[in-house]
Formats: sequence, structure tokens, C-alpha cells
Amino acid sequence: MSLYLEYIKEIESRKADLGLAPKPIDSAELLSEIIAQIKDQNHEHREDSLNFFIYNTLPGTTSAAGVKAKFLKEIILGQESVAEITPEFAFELLSHMKGGPSIEVLLDLALSDDTTVSTPAAEVLKTQVFLYEADTSRLQVAYKKGNTVAKDILESYAKAEYFTKLPDVDEKIEVVTYIAGEGDISTDLLSPGHQAHSRADRELHGKCMITPQAQDEIKALQAKHPNAKVMLIAEKGTMGVGSSRMSGVNNVALWAGEQASPYVPFINIAPVVAGTNGIAPIFLTTVDVTGGIGLDLKNWVKKVDANGNTVTDANGDPILEEAYSVATGTVLTIDTKAKKLYKGDEELVDVSSAFTPQKMEFMKAGGSYAVTFGKKLQTLAAATLGIDVPQVYAPSKEISHEGQGLTAVEKIFNRNAVGVISDTPLHAGSNVRVKVNIVGSQDTTGPMTCQELEAMAASTISPLVDGAYQSGCHTASVWDSKAQANIPKLMSFMNNFGLITARDPKGVYHAMTDVIHKVLNDITIDDRAIIIGGDSHTRMSKGVAFGADSGTVAIALATGESAMPIPDSVKVVFKGKMKSHMDFRDVVHATQAQMLKQFGGENVFQGRIIEVHIGTLMADQAFTFTDWTAEMKAKASICISNNETLIQSIELAKSRIQIMINKGMENEAGMLAGLMALADKRIEEIKTGAQPALSPDDNAKYYAEVTVDLDAISEPMIADPDVNNEDVSKRYTHDVIRPVSYYKNKSVDLGFVGSCMVHKGDMQIIAQMLRNLEKKNGSIEFKAPLVVAPPTYNIVDELKAEGDWEVLEKYSGFVFDDNKPKGEARTKYDNILYLERPGCNLCMGNQEKAEPGDTVIATSTRLFQGRVVADTTEKKGESLLGSTPLVVLSTVLGRFPTMDEYTAAVEGIDLTNFEPPTEEMSTKYIPVKAV
Repeated sequence: MSLYLEYIKEIESRKADLGLAPKPIDSAELLSEIIAQIKDQNHEHREDSLNFFIYNTLPGTTSAAGVKAKFLKEIILGQESVAEITPEFAFELLSHMKGGPSIEVLLDLALSDDTTVSTPAAEVLKTQVFLYEADTSRLQVAYKKGNTVAKDILESYAKAEYFTKLPDVDEKIEVVTYIAGEGDISTDLLSPGHQAHSRADRELHGKCMITPQAQDEIKALQAKHPNAKVMLIAEKGTMGVGSSRMSGVNNVALWAGEQASPYVPFINIAPVVAGTNGIAPIFLTTVDVTGGIGLDLKNWVKKVDANGNTVTDANGDPILEEAYSVATGTVLTIDTKAKKLYKGDEELVDVSSAFTPQKMEFMKAGGSYAVTFGKKLQTLAAATLGIDVPQVYAPSKEISHEGQGLTAVEKIFNRNAVGVISDTPLHAGSNVRVKVNIVGSQDTTGPMTCQELEAMAASTISPLVDGAYQSGCHTASVWDSKAQANIPKLMSFMNNFGLITARDPKGVYHAMTDVIHKVLNDITIDDRAIIIGGDSHTRMSKGVAFGADSGTVAIALATGESAMPIPDSVKVVFKGKMKSHMDFRDVVHATQAQMLKQFGGENVFQGRIIEVHIGTLMADQAFTFTDWTAEMKAKASICISNNETLIQSIELAKSRIQIMINKGMENEAGMLAGLMALADKRIEEIKTGAQPALSPDDNAKYYAEVTVDLDAISEPMIADPDVNNEDVSKRYTHDVIRPVSYYKNKSVDLGFVGSCMVHKGDMQIIAQMLRNLEKKNGSIEFKAPLVVAPPTYNIVDELKAEGDWEVLEKYSGFVFDDNKPKGEARTKYDNILYLERPGCNLCMGNQEKAEPGDTVIATSTRLFQGRVVADTTEKKGESLLGSTPLVVLSTVLGRFPTMDEYTAAVEGIDLTNFEPPTEEMSTKYIPVKAV
């Protein structure tokens, strides 16, 4: 059977089984058959073939795009004749192909001696921005040889006419509201984790957004209000908390955005989203990628009494009052010039934060990619012509306060800033381009990152990037047909692109399903680095790391840069002494609880950098804190360590990078060896005093300062989804932190130790608890299942060498076998210990899940509705989050322990040793710029 007939068969199946349109074409072989059928005037499938060629072929660097560009070139040159595709129309189609093969064809035509094709080709090229060194080099060479067309194109680029000639953003945008949910809306609602396998198939994945009923309601609103955009709202909450989810924004855009090009299916842009408390920081960056709008509605405010004091309810939570209604179906107007939201003539709220000069540029250009590439192209063109760069784009926002020191994040941004004009230090609020040192792509968003790279015509990793890794952790638990179809292709693409990959496309080294954040933490060998990773938990304990959508990851890989504002920081310090029976996870939870109490329920962490003065805690253990900052709604976190601890953490990172090299994971560019050299350089800088460990200046300015009282932490602390709270907006927020005594006699159905929140020490704690219980009781019986997933293979190897793995195996009823990985997700659990393959496991919710309605106690970070455990009609599933020793003991007892039971179980076990630094971890301010 021909590829075309197989494609037709697939189309019929998609339509009959799923109600879907034909899948977009990315295969050169299939498109070649389609072109042959177009050339045959009498072919029975010629009309359909024309439609597939024009409207259903993916652009960029897909193999199909190469074939399409070549055929269009032949039509333009008169070598082929297709009545339905004139040379003029062929140029239009090339203009929508973004880059790669289409740019090559346009340059061939523009730099030719035939003015009938060079002139129109040049005009199309002037609208393009996705040019790479191979493309710009051709223009530079031609210009230096006196080619007037090349000069004309470069002059257009220097003026940034590809941007200036675009239509301005509409001054008035009418929207009709749709309440997508009450309370914080996680990106799981917009793009569920268990549907991760379909994210690259945009139309199919769009079917999973919220519910089919919600999708019908959105369509009904569009029919009733054809001139308005549907604005999805998180009522009494924040939109897009949790994971970054480019797929979530894609789904919103698919249902309520605009088609980016008439010739590219299911690529939609410019959605409008909003939340009472605005948009989660990472998700807002993702909205920018599509040129969308994210509004902070402030439509519920704290109730105050006659004296101006906040009124609270019986639980001590502030009572909210509605400032104005955004009930579903309300028609509102966004005034992008006045930067305000109106209902008719009534002004509702100032929304200026959504319409900064930079964000307006993203909206005008159709997304942030075009602006990033446009700025680089303009700079290059001006340099080639020997002229100053004309001021077209909004200048980088450069804020400097004389005499004010720098926070840690401000120091990192100053060190990595690109194209800065100011010669004074930059402070929070500045918006600049920065060099990205480390980039991570994860496996359930990776296929989308590949699509984004193809769409922006990128073919190799930027030389500016020091280290980059493609993980396999989110699909580690079950090697099913979906994983087998997606992951090898992903690994092959990323390996060819220049990343270190968890799986070897050649099959030489053992597949490594290590949790991405742990690997990124290991390959980050500089505390002044900027890290971008395709997951909200990209929160390193060295440098500053930003979780990002698949698109931002793609642009970091392709350009080695990212544009972002310097956020405000909140300083976190500790006082007192940890009790011997407390785990550091309890400190993490107590930090959130004490912060909320200290600031009257206001989350001062939201959207800001948490600068935690961790002192002597090693990177592996400190990661427990930085990882949780995603749930604190912080934009990122920075650990301030002393010199000795930082050196030890970098040495540990070196040892793990060497293990990767020993396994054969090094690439042709010698990326891992390069990281080792950079690590040695950084250690030498610290030892000699040339560049000590990163620390803020002693007169740095913070948005707020939080002091965590360790003496006040006497019980294990649990993050509770509070599933039965009468106020729906207060469920699943990560803000309800309770002591274990609250859960007296509460039964536990499943325990989970794993995900990125645990390290080697947690595995050792399990082994020691099992030894203690065996010694005390003679045997161990689990009254609830305990699932244990070590985060990395390195940890498993070290535990085996040290004897602890043997103890874990002794009491397990299931041990993972890489030679026979599971082919199906577990749906039922026995009361045994499951030793699972390293990776995310239950935390991700896309493969393994607890049984519906279970009460789960886990070390995971996720308590979103339906993520770890689904609801039943009789009972809501609960994912309560706590420390490793608490989880283990709860599964042995089948219920939450009493304090006496808990303290007895951990007696003699060396839990996290943490003492607050005894000295101020800051540097004396010296008024010079450190760029």
C-alpha cells in the first residue's frame, strides 16, 4: 500500500473513532507522493492532494517542509506548472513556512540574476525573522560582493521592517468571560498529565481541555458573541499554577485563540486568560510565547472592618468580597492603550502589567519568538552594514538605584545580561536578555519542544549553552505503546540536535530514567548560572533556575538566550534549632505556613525569587527546599551557601557527571567534559577567593524578609489539599499546612516515596526504619502499599554498594527489572513495598496512579485534583504530602501515627542535619557594576 493510501486510511480512522481532522503532514516521503499526484492532472486524488499540500503540511525544518519548499521553487522558476499554484501564490506559501528550507529557497531566488524572481523573493525575505548563521552568512557574502538585493534586504532587517510593518495591536479587544474553575487552576485542568502522550498531536490533545461540556460552552459563547474572544478565568484564584504547560496554552488557544496561518493547521495563538490573583509566573511566560494576554483581575478583595483591619473567618483566613462580577457570559472590553478593563463605560481595573512595552511587542509579532529572533537579526544586519542599531524595539528596561546593593538574583542577571546599555548595576524590575547556561527538556513536553525547534527552523544547539539534557523520567514507570512510539523519536531528535540524552538512539548505553531536576542539579556546576527547564520544578540549589514551557526551552536551546524581567526577592533565614525527630521536609512546609501567618495570609513568595540562606546544607538536600518553591508559587529560588559547602556540592556534581561520561553518555561536542572543566574553574575561583560563593550585598533590598523559627516545629508537617473545604477556592492550594496530630486515627490507603523531592538520604532513612522495625517487632508487615521510586540510578548504585538496597529488596514484593519493564500501568496495589524504576512515578500521574478515592500520603510535590489519585462518586481522592519517615510509618500502620509512635520509629536515625548559619551570609556592598 502507498504511503498516501495509508494516510487516507488513518484519516478515516481518526474521523470515525475520534472525530478528528487529518493529522498534519511532516513526512517527506508522504508529501513526495502527494506532489506526484498533483502533477498528474487526471489522478483521482489530485484535488485532495492539493489541499494537503497547501493547507496541511507542517512548516519549519520538518522533512516535509524541505520537499514543499523545493516544489514551490520549481513552480516559481517555471520548471513545474500547477494551475492552482501561481508563482505569486508560491511566494505567499513560502512566506508562511517560517524558516529552514524555505529561507534557503528564498535566498537562492533573491540572490539569483533573474530580477523577475529576485525582487519578489527579496520582498518575502524582508518579512522573515527565523534566519540562522548559514542564512545570514550568505547575505553577508553577497553584500560584500556588491549585490544590491542583499544590501536592500540587510537594510530592511536593520530597520526591523519585518516588525514595524506589522499591524498594531487593536486598541479595543472585546472579551466574553468563561469561568474555567473556582480557586487556583492548575495546568492539569488545561492539559492533564495523563494525556501527556498526545501533546504533539494538537487537535487530539485539545479534546482533553477541562471537559467536553466546557468545550461546548466555549463554542456556544463564541457563537453568541462572534466579535468577542472567550477569556478563560480562574475565579478567586490564580490561573496556571503548577507545571508550565505549553500544551495548556496551546489548548486554550485552540479553543479560544486565533489561527496563526491559514496554511498551517491547529497552530493557534493569542489566547486571553485571567485570574482573580493573576497568572502563575511560568504560565504567563508561556502565554507570552503565543502573543497572548494574561490579566490580573483583582475582582475579589479582602474584607476590612471600620478600622481597616482584615476580617477573617473561623479558620483565620481572610474573607473575600466581590469587587465586580466576571460571571460566565459577561462581555468586557480590554483597552490596550489605556491599559484598563471596562464593562461598557465602567472602569473595572487597571491591567497595565499585562501591557508593558515588551508584552505589546509579543502581541504585535504573534509571539515572543519572533521578537527574540528579530532583535538578533536587526543587530546582525546593522553590524554588517556598519551602522548603529536603529531604536525600533522597546529598549531593555534597565532600572538602577544608586547606592543600593544587589540581591543574589540581581547579581546573576547582571553577570549574564546581554545587550545592556546601562553602566550601573541593574535592579529588580529591569527587563533584559540573558545568557542561558543550562537547559533541560523533559520527555512528556519534549515532543512539543521538537516541534517548536522545527517551527523556528533550528537545527543545532546554540554554542552559548554550557550543558543541556533530555530526560526520560516522566515516562519511566511504564514502557507502554505510547512511550515506545514517542520516546525513541524524541531521543534521536534531541541527540542529533546536540543534547545529552537519557536514552541512546544507538542503544549503546543503558537507558537512564533519572528525574530531570536531579540531573540538571548535577550538571549545574556554577552558582551564578541561569537554568531553563521544561518543568515547573526546575529549581536548582545552585544558580537560579526557571521552569519553562516547551517553547521557551526550545528558544533557549536554539539561541542560548532568554528575555525576562529581574524579579523581586524575598529573603528567607532561619533561627532556633531543629529537633532530632524532624525532617528537613518539615522545615520546608513550616516555611510556607509561617510565611502565611507572618503576612496575614498574603503569599509574599508568589511571582518572586526566594533567596534562602541555607548555609551548610549540601545541594542534594537543599534541593528539597528549592523544589517546593514551585508550590509556594515563587518564580524561582536561590540557595546562599558558604564556600566550603558549595565546593563540596560542586565536587559531588563532578562525580556524577563523570559517571555519565563513564556510561558513554558524552556527545561529539564534548559537552560533559566541558562542564567538568567549568566546575574545576569555579572551584579554583572559590578556593583562591577570586570569586567566592554567591551572596547578596549587605544593603540589598528585598520585597519581604521571612524568618523561619525552627524551635516552633515540633511535629511532622503535612501539606493538605483540604478536599472537603466548603470554599472550593481553598482546595488544592498547597497553602493548608497541618501537624500530624490533626490526622489522629486517619487511615492511609497508599504511601509514596519518590519524585524529585527525595534524595539518597531518604532511601537510607527507609532502610534504617525497616531495620529498626525488624529489630523491634521481629518482622515487618505493611498495612498499606508503599511505592518507592528512587530519583536516579546513581543513588541505586550507591545504595547497592553500601548495603542499603539489599535491605529494601528484602522487604519488597516488587523490584523493577530494566530487562522486563512494565508494559501496563498498575491499577491495583497489594500491601507490600514496591521498588519502582527511578523516575517520577505517581507524582506525574500520566502512567501510575493510586486507586480512585484513596487517601495517599506522599513525598511528592503534587496535590492537584486527580493528579496522583482520582475521585470516586463516594469519596474524593486525597494526596497529602509529608516527609519520608512519616510516609513509611503510615504505610506500616495503615494510618497516620501518633507522635509517640513517630518519635519511637525515627529514634537513632540521622535525619537531615541542618543548623542555621551563625554568620550573616552577605557581602559588603561595593558600588561598582559586576557585569
